[in-house]
Amino acid sequence: MDLLGKLAKDKITGFEGIITSKHIYLTGCNQYGLQPKIDKDGKIPDKNYFDEGRIEIIGDGISSESVMAQENGCDFREHP
Repeated sequence: MDLLGKLAKDKITGFEGIITSKHIYLTGCNQYGLQPKIDKDGKIPDKNYFDEGRIEIIGDGISSESVMAQENGCDFREHP
């Protein structure tokens, strides 16, 4: 299941954000990176990473198409 772009919450801490990355490890401990919205002071909080089993999808979030540029901005990205 493709969870990138979904709004998610960590079941333990309650930390919420958009899933912007998935990390697949050799050991099988896969993690997702959650990027929260700006805080009350207008600062961008750090992304945090959580094990796959701790992730709860709580909303649709955002589609990759809506944030995609016309040209790939990174030489090393596998996906546009």
